[in-house]
Amino acid sequence: MTNDSSIAKIAAILRKEAETRKPGDRLTSSREIMRRHGVSPITVSRALGQLTAEGRVITRPGSGAYVAHPPAHMMDTADLSWQTVALGDRVVDDSAVAALLTPPPDGVIPLTGGYLNPAISPHKQLAAAASRAVRRPDAWTMPPLNGLAELRRWFAAEAGGDVTAADALVVSGGQAALTHAFRALAAPGTPVLVETPTYPGALAAAKAAGLRATAVPTDSDGVRPDLLAEAFAVTGARVFYCQPTLSNPTGATLTHERRQQVLQVVRAAGAFLIEDDFARYLTADPPTPMVAMDPHGTVVHINSLTKVLAPSLRLAAVIARGPAAHRLRAAQLVESFFVARPLQETALEFTGSPAWRRHLTTLHAEITTRRDALATALAARLPEAEVELIPRGGLHLWVRLPPYVNEHALVEAAQRHGVLVSPGRMYYPSEPPGPRIRVTHIAVTHLPELAEGVRRLAQALANTS
Repeated sequence: MTNDSSIAKIAAILRKEAETRKPGDRLTSSREIMRRHGVSPITVSRALGQLTAEGRVITRPGSGAYVAHPPAHMMDTADLSWQTVALGDRVVDDSAVAALLTPPPDGVIPLTGGYLNPAISPHKQLAAAASRAVRRPDAWTMPPLNGLAELRRWFAAEAGGDVTAADALVVSGGQAALTHAFRALAAPGTPVLVETPTYPGALAAAKAAGLRATAVPTDSDGVRPDLLAEAFAVTGARVFYCQPTLSNPTGATLTHERRQQVLQVVRAAGAFLIEDDFARYLTADPPTPMVAMDPHGTVVHINSLTKVLAPSLRLAAVIARGPAAHRLRAAQLVESFFVARPLQETALEFTGSPAWRRHLTTLHAEITTRRDALATALAARLPEAEVELIPRGGLHLWVRLPPYVNEHALVEAAQRHGVLVSPGRMYYPSEPPGPRIRVTHIAVTHLPELAEGVRRLAQALANTS
C-alpha cells in the first residue's frame, strides 16, 4: 500500500510549485517526480488527486497536470474542516479498491488488476451485440424492476439446481451485488465471517455497511469447515462471505465434499452464505454452484459477467429466496431503481450468440498459457519465493515471500522498477501470517511483457533483500 506520509510530502511539493506558477502552466511530469523523489506512480497519482480535489490542479490524461484557474468567487481554498464533525467517524476506505482499478502509467507493466486486457476482451463482438440490442423497439423503455425475464432465466439456468428466474435479481455488477447483500443480510455493528485472505472489495463493502469482518482461515482447498463452525459459535455471526471457486487471491477451489460440509455448518448456525461466484467463467471446468446444492434458502448467490467480458459491462445477478430475496429487491429499488435496459439487452444478445462460447474457449486457453508462463517465470527469476497453488483457472497467482522480505518495501521498489504487483496485506481482515504478493497474468498485452514484468520484480526483490 502507498504510505500516507509520502503522498502528503509529494502533495506539498506540488502545491508549492502550483503557487509559483500561472494558471494553465504545466507542472513537473509524473515521471520526473518519481525519479527525483523515489516514489511510486500511485503515490504521485494520489497526490495529484488531492490537489485536484482542492481545485489547485487539473489533469489531462496523456498530457500532464496543469495549474487550475481559481473560481472567480473563491480565490482562496475554503475551510471545509467543519464537515469532519458533521460526518462523524464512519469512514469509507477506498484505498485497496482504488489501487486495483488505477491504470498503470506509461511504461509500467501491470502484474495486478482484475480485468481482461483489452486485447483479450471481445470488444468487437460486444459492440455488435450492443448495436443489435439498441435497435430493439423497446430497448429504451423501462425494464422490469428485477431485470429482464429472459436474462433472469439465463442466470437461473447458469446457477442450476431448482433455481428459477423468479429467484434472480439483475444488479449493476458484482461489487454492487456485494453491497446490496451485506446491507440486506446483516445489521450495522454485527460481525460477518470472511475467508482469509479474501477479496479487498468485499472487505471494503462490509466495512462501508458498518459490519465487522472476522477472519476464518483457509487451506489449499478453501475455507476450513471446522474453523468456520468455531467462528460462528464464538461470534454469533449470521453471514459468511465465500468465494468457493478460484478464490481471490489464493486460487483455491472448494471440493464438492467440502462445499457440502460448509453448507451444513452455515445452515446449522442459522446463517446466510454469500456465494461470490465471480470466477465461474474463468475456468474450463467450473464446479456446481453451492446455490444448486441448497434447497433451504441458505445461499445468496452472485454471478457477474463483468470480469469475463469487459469492465464497463457492469452486470450481475443475485439469486436468493424468501424474505432475503424481498429485502435484496427492496435495497436495489431504493438505491438505484433498476439496471439500464440497453445494458441488459446487450448481455442477452451476446450470451445468446455463438460469440459467447467462442470467447470462453479462447479465454480458457489464454488463461492456461499465461498462468503457466507466469509460474515458470517466477520459478526461474524468484526461486526464493513460493507460488502456494497453481489454480485450474483464474487470473492470479498467490506468492509467499521469504520471511525476511519487507512486503511494503518490495511493492514500492517494484513500482520504481516499473512493475505493479498487489501487496498481500490488503487481502487480510486481520494480521497476515507473513509477507505475500498477488501477481496477475491477465492485464498485460502479451507474454514477453509478462516475462519482463517478472524480471523487473526480481530486480526489485534483489534490491530490497
